[in-house]
Parts: sequence; C-alpha cells; structure tokens
Amino acid sequence: MTSIGRIACILFPYAATVGALVSLIFVGIGCTNSKSTTQNDLYFFRADLSNLTSAGGSSLADQAASALGDLTNLGSSSLEAALVQALAANTIRDFYDIGLWGYCAGDKTSAGEYKVDYCTKPVAEFSFDPVAVWGLNSTSAASSGDNILPSNLQKALNTYKTVSKWMFIAYIVAFGATALGLIVGLFAICSRLGSLVTSLISGVAFFFTLAASATATGMFAVFLGTFNSALKQYGMHGSMGKNIYVATWVATAFALGGTFFWLLSSCCCAARSPYHGGRASRGRVMAEKAPYTYERVGSPYAGNAGPTGPAAPYSQQHNVPMQTFRQEAYEPFRHV
Repeated sequence: MTSIGRIACILFPYAATVGALVSLIFVGIGCTNSKSTTQNDLYFFRADLSNLTSAGGSSLADQAASALGDLTNLGSSSLEAALVQALAANTIRDFYDIGLWGYCAGDKTSAGEYKVDYCTKPVAEFSFDPVAVWGLNSTSAASSGDNILPSNLQKALNTYKTVSKWMFIAYIVAFGATALGLIVGLFAICSRLGSLVTSLISGVAFFFTLAASATATGMFAVFLGTFNSALKQYGMHGSMGKNIYVATWVATAFALGGTFFWLLSSCCCAARSPYHGGRASRGRVMAEKAPYTYERVGSPYAGNAGPTGPAAPYSQQHNVPMQTFRQEAYEPFRHV
C-alpha cells in the first residue's frame, strides 16, 4: 500500500527528470525549423560572413562583381579566390547557425538582425563542412588541388567532425535514458526497489548529459578561437550561441538533482507496511498478556478440581473445622 509521504518523496526527483527531458528536447530542436524564432535562437555556433573582405581589406563582393567578367584575376590566396567565385555564384549566405541535427542560413538586415530562411533536414551525427556548404569545392581553386582552408582551421574541422559524432551519440543516450527513467520512475511509487533501479538509470542519464554538455561547450569554444584567428582577415566572425548552452547545462543540473533524490528515495520514505495500523486501530486499547498471571488452582482439600470443574466431596478423614476453612485458606500463584 502506498502512502502519501511516499508519493511526496518521489515527486521532486520525478519533476527534476521531467525538467531534464524538456531541456534536452530544446537542445535537439535547435536549427530544425526556419519558421520558428525559438528554434532559430538555439544554435551552438554562428559564422557571420556578411562582411567578407580580402586580405588587403577590399570588399570581396566588389571583387566578385568584377570577377563575373574575368575569372582569371582573382584573390592572392586559394581561399580568397574560392570565396570570390562562390560570391559570384551566389552560394554564400550572410550567416550560418550550427545545431545538433543540421544548420540554418539566412541574411543579415541593415539593422543587424539575423533572418533565418533556410534549415537543412535533420541528419544524425551531423557536422558542418564549410567548404561544401559555402560552395568552395566547386570553384577553380578547389579543382587545382590546393588546400582551400588554412591548415590550422582544417585540423580544427577534422577534430570537430570526429568529436561531433561522439557528442551526438551522448545526447541521444542521455535523452533515451532520461525518458526511460520517467517510465521506470512510475514503479518507484510502490517500492524503494523501484527507486533504486530508477536512480541507476538516472545516473546513466546524468553521466551522458554532463559529457554531452561539456563536449559541446569545450569543442565549440576551441573551434571559435581557431575560426576567428584563421578567417578574421577575410571579414568572417564566429560566435557561440547562448540559449542552447543554457538549455544543455540546465538539463545537466536537473539530471544531477534527479539522480541524487532518486537515490535518496530508495533509502528513505518506504511505502506503508501491511503491519502498520491505520486510523481505525489507533483508538483501540491493545491488551497484552503479562508474563505472570493469576490462575486459580484446585484446593488440596477438595481434590484435583480445576478452576472451573466441580469440587470433589470433602473427605471426612481430615478433622478440619469447616467454619474457618475459607477464612484461613489461600490460593497460590502459578507461573505460566
């Protein structure tokens, strides 16, 4: 039988698990719908290409306009030449936002607002490839066999592609374990064993949520520094999002709290015992047999009659006056 105290005891860890699941959902829906302002604000990294310039400071957009007539005299580097050709082909957008399942792109207004009008379809283990997305692989600089991106940025991208796969798997495991914890947590209402099993599942969810959050934060922080140092001379600027990191670390905090209180509920707040009396028995007087009780025994002068059986006739051979027998007789105590 489940008590009200038991239900109240698991209410907090269950609510914390729900909070962790909702926060992970916010992480997952980022950059998946171009029509949703909320989802567009959930991104790990933003690359701003709205002010592309050459290494010398001139506008690449102007070079792209002149390059439409002459494609033989382009920038001084492979990247600069590829950017000019990509701008001329209109394959580069003003900015790109990177999420867990894909990326979004759009234009930057004169007021400095970012307007998303395109998002890719969700792809498992997604990693952003600027050479392919910006259309640099279809330029003459790419066909020449030269490395388009700077070497340090290319190494950072290779690391990002590898680590992003682990990050994606960690988020999926965290989401699945958190959802499973909600299902198993329903059985924790009835027993502490259910709380113990739920606390183990919640511990797994917390571990992978923490790992995914730390990986995302550290990976994009390192990538941000490399991106800005390598491409700053071309007018590109990278920045990290805010809302998605708040969501992922809130999920981590909820997962930690849920794990702790699930474990606490497995040690305390037991369900009502079947031997525990209810309100009906609280008003009753519980009688207990004492270790020593008084029980009448048969008189040695009246035979072996029991306490309730008929007494035997008095034997006349004992010359005992009957008048004072009852006043002088006594009944001993018998230990039981």
